Amino acid sequence: MNFSEFVDKLKECQRTGTQKVYLQQLLSENVGKRIIKDFIGFNWNWINRQKVINHWGPLSSNLLLVGMEGNITSVHYDEQQNFFAQVRGHKRCVLFSPDQFKSLYPFPVHHPHDRQSQVNLENLNLKKFPKAAELKGMHTILEPGDVLYIPVYWWHQIESLPKKGVTVSINFWYKVRNYLEESITYPLNTSQKIAIMRNIEKMITDALGDIEEVAPFMQTMVLGRYT
Repeated sequence: MNFSEFVDKLKECQRTGTQKVYLQQLLSENVGKRIIKDFIGFNWNWINRQKVINHWGPLSSNLLLVGMEGNITSVHYDEQQNFFAQVRGHKRCVLFSPDQFKSLYPFPVHHPHDRQSQVNLENLNLKKFPKAAELKGMHTILEPGDVLYIPVYWWHQIESLPKKGVTVSINFWYKVRNYLEESITYPLNTSQKIAIMRNIEKMITDALGDIEEVAPFMQTMVLGRYT
């Protein structure tokens, strides 16, 4: 559906309470001239300065996120640097550092839920995922005007707070700098280890062409020496 159809659906769901809807859409002229005008009016000098200071790659895209209260984006990580800007409503963000990779039991590469955790923070299954008991996260509440930096490979779960109405957020995605352009020092940091491990997993899966055969082996790697 287009953006105006989503808005109509959102109002209907608010009125009837029969279901929840969530929009995730690249910012383009398709979202309407008024939104684009607001977007152009952002403090781009500050945003671009952060990019230079932190030696990020180019801005790759902007994502518009609109959700109803109670919507939850489950635990996952991204492969780009992320400025998460809160425009309307309140969201709770729970963050886990990359070194907790093994405690979050990621789905295998090429799985439909790649980059997502199998752990449900709202209902921990420690029998199936015992290392989840070791998780140590941080959380913050985002209000309109707040901007949260979520580094590459940092796990995060984001919830639109109940009884706070519709939430609107915008992501600023920046490509990761090319580590090959710099001198690599040892020991590797956690993010570099994860990047190497996941690329190896992709290559093995592509070579064998059978995710069911590769997945158990890669999970052993994730929970073993490679972490």
